[in-house]
Amino acid sequence: MAKRDFYEVLSIERSASEDEIKKAYRKIAFQHHPDRNPGDPSAEAKFKEATEAYEALRDPQKRARYDQFGHAGVGGAAGASDFSGFDLADALRAFMRDFGGDAGGFGDIFGVGGGAQAGPQRGDDLQVRIRLTLEEVATGVEKKLRVKHQVACETCHGKGGAGETTCTQCQGRGQVRRVQQTFFGQFVNVAPCSRCRGAGKIVRDPCKVCGGDGIVAATETISVKVPPGVAEGNFIPLRGMGDAGPRGGPKGDLLVLIEEKEHDVFERHGNDLHLELPVSFSTLALGGKVEVPTLDGTTTLDVSSGTASGSLLRARGKGLPGLRGGHGDLIARLMVWVPGKLTSAERRLLEDLAKGGAGKVPKPGRTIFERVKDAFAG
Repeated sequence: MAKRDFYEVLSIERSASEDEIKKAYRKIAFQHHPDRNPGDPSAEAKFKEATEAYEALRDPQKRARYDQFGHAGVGGAAGASDFSGFDLADALRAFMRDFGGDAGGFGDIFGVGGGAQAGPQRGDDLQVRIRLTLEEVATGVEKKLRVKHQVACETCHGKGGAGETTCTQCQGRGQVRRVQQTFFGQFVNVAPCSRCRGAGKIVRDPCKVCGGDGIVAATETISVKVPPGVAEGNFIPLRGMGDAGPRGGPKGDLLVLIEEKEHDVFERHGNDLHLELPVSFSTLALGGKVEVPTLDGTTTLDVSSGTASGSLLRARGKGLPGLRGGHGDLIARLMVWVPGKLTSAERRLLEDLAKGGAGKVPKPGRTIFERVKDAFAG
């Protein structure tokens, strides 16, 4: 079954704001959450569908790709989120990430266990941007990046200090639960413990270097390989290269966002390259060959006689490579070239042409067009 439009799934307009997207998703997710609809596969499917739509539209870059390319823009391509394996666990994680404090009580209402597990918190994901030329996009490139992030403290080996003891605020659970009585029953808000940061333990002798956090700031040089054919808005995830988590927590990821530099000659349309190519009037009128620049040199194309200015010529396979193979085309728009200055001979030839060939009779076998061509060729 084909996927529904994400805006239709959330019942919002395409111009909806980020706040409107979040409110629309929250309403649908609460209505169809599995804990409120145990054993109902239809509700589970709607919950997953709404979460997938929310994940694509809540992020401005993903939303822009979706608006331009539809479902293909947020699935499969390098750097795009791939929802082909989006399951209930993914949907629940996404829901708890943004609404965990509001929804942690489902388990208490329906007798299903829930909430975050005790343990060190995961480090933050980071983003860096790299700008590529079209030449680099065409061939692929390896870039060196200087990244400022949090790393494990070498003095305490990321533990934060010595002498661990159970956190008295959360009794070692790593989370704090607050019960709220409502008309619908008990809702329990669950949040990481502010004292132990979700670890369930605290250190009696904090490290003097990191202050007990187990992490310190550092700047490192990281190498990233960019494959050929990437596009503006793609990103490359570097797993475990983000911030280290406090007190031994797992590392976040580093997301390398792709940007493109504007080219002096070419304009990119997908994997095709477009350019405007100035051509003399005589070449358009008589036909001939034109030399067209490419990213790695030049190529020659044939111009038929009587070609109009603005016509398109296509050099197949001379565009950019695709991420999944193949190449785009190079498309040249032929534009008549008008000289800024004319010699006396050139002016006389053009005046004769404007009069339909009236004036001095051309030499036998040579048309006025050929004479104009020879004059401008010199």
